[in-house]
Order: sequence, then C-alpha cells, then structure tokens
Amino acid sequence: MDSQDIAQETPAADVFIAPSIHTQRILSGASYTHHSPIPAVISNEMSTECVLGVDEAGRGPVLGPMVYSVFYLPLASHRSLLAETHHFDDSKVLTPAVRSNLMQLLCKPESDLHQSCGWATRVMSARDISAGMLKPTGAYNLNAQAMDATIELIKEVFAKGVNVKEIYIDTIGSPQTYQKKLERIFPTTQITVAKKADSLYPCVSAASVCAKVTRDAALDVCYEAYKNESASDDAPDVAAEGWGSGYPSDARCASWLKTNMDPVFGWGVECRFSWGTAKDLIEGKGTGVKVDWPLEEDAETMRVTDFFSATSKPDESEADELATWFGSRVTEEVF
Repeated sequence: MDSQDIAQETPAADVFIAPSIHTQRILSGASYTHHSPIPAVISNEMSTECVLGVDEAGRGPVLGPMVYSVFYLPLASHRSLLAETHHFDDSKVLTPAVRSNLMQLLCKPESDLHQSCGWATRVMSARDISAGMLKPTGAYNLNAQAMDATIELIKEVFAKGVNVKEIYIDTIGSPQTYQKKLERIFPTTQITVAKKADSLYPCVSAASVCAKVTRDAALDVCYEAYKNESASDDAPDVAAEGWGSGYPSDARCASWLKTNMDPVFGWGVECRFSWGTAKDLIEGKGTGVKVDWPLEEDAETMRVTDFFSATSKPDESEADELATWFGSRVTEEVF
C-alpha cells in the first residue's frame, strides 16, 4: 500500500460510532451481527421489491476485525437515492470524513436514508478469524469464513420478511463460482457477483461504507483500551502514537506490533495471529520467546494391553489389584 492508500484506510480521528459498535463484544474478542430496524418505507409495505448489496472491509489488515455488510432499499429508489442524491461510492474512494458523515446520516431517524434503507453488519473478530485459520485439522480459511458470513447475513434479511429481488456482491475469488453457489441457495433472486461491484452498484457502495465505518470504529475501540491501560499503569509509551490503519505495510502498525508484543503471548484479541507478520515476530524475527508446550503421550501409539502389562514382576498387592480389575477373584468351588 502506498501512502495515499494508507491514509484512506486509517480511521478518521472522530469516526462516527454507529449502532453496529458493541464495545464489550469487541473488547472480549467476540464476533457478532447487528441489524438496523427495517426502514419505514419497507415495513409499511413488506411486498415492496428491494435490492441488496454486499461488501466487506478489513480483509488484509493484521489488526482489527473484518466486517461484512449488507445494505438494502426499494428497487425504485436504488440509484436516485444512493448515487444521485447522496453520492455513495466505493469506500476506498471516499475520504474517512465523508464515509463517517454518510453513516451518521443513515442512522438519523429523520433522514431519507434512514427511512428508506436497511443495513446489517457481521463483525468477524481477529481472534475468531485466526482460530479458524490455525486449526490443526480442517482449517477454516478466510474465503470460507467470508462466504459463510455473506450467506448468513442475506438469510437473516430474508427471514425478516424483506422482499429482496436483486442481489449485488463484490466477489470473493472467481465471480462465476461464487455466483453459482449463491444461486443454488437463493434460487428466486437475481444475483450478480462482480469484481469492483462497490464502484458499479450503489447498494454495494453503501454496504462498503457501512462495513468500513464499522471497522474503523471497532479498531478505535480496541486502541482506546490500550490507551486507557497505559494511562492507568503510568506508562504513556505503551500505545506509542497509534497503530495507524492496521495494515502490515503501514509503518505505524509494524512499529506498534514490535513495541507492544508480549514475548510469550504476543498481543491481545485485536491481532490476527494467523497473519505472516504476527507469526514472524513471535517465532523468531522479533523478540518472542520460543516456548515448547509439553504434550501428553500420543494415545494412538499405545495398545490397550499396555495398560495391563507390567514392566517388572509385580509384588503380591499389585498382582491382586490387577486380578480384581473387573471384579472379585472366584475359586473353582463356585462351579
């Protein structure tokens, strides 16, 4: 990322804290979903045909969550309201301040956006992303996690009774493969999966803004916890000067990771330990301490008879205990 991209990805100093920010869940490292109320224009007439867009924010950073968002509104006002009136665009094109202002307007009850548009976000925590990717068997890769989040969000909108007729999605991997999978799951809906969908379809642009502002605010919540901790411990240098955008190529992020790494446990729930940047710092290129975790003997290498065979001649008490393992010894007189 060049300096301009990093500036675009860095949260605004006064980013809007949307209702999708659940502070305690973020600080605990939990993933969660937030849905806005169904807008009045749709709830007053649930048969209204709607369009829905899907996009994400925070796929590449080593710090903070990845956020998926869906955004829906009546088909009739799709382009006129979003593109012509409010000038939604790909969140990477809009400045952090413009993104924040659009999200704030969306959440104002008296605004036309609030009354016409619904949205939802899935905050996928760094902890859960890494836990899935680092499974010793059956690893849950990022594409699979992203696709599952997308499908669940769309299903939840349908479950609310919203009459979604068209869906537009920024692609994960091959557009054709992704689209065919979604068409099997949602056969009654017209689905379009495309590269750069966030710059082609206004509903995807709006979803990208919701996802990006939510991620920015979540990143800010995580950073505030470090600032508060440093203040209480009289250690003003703990949080340094911030971690910037959270991307590995951001010098502020790289510097923060090196400065604030615990030599044994690394970082907190805000860090994606499955990223190469974090792995390298912990496993030898940083100040991490190599830890050999003791493992119990692999049970697969043992036989059932090993539990009953003695390595030396047992004394009388040991022999009696083994003989009565499944009950009391009986004599021939019993028969």
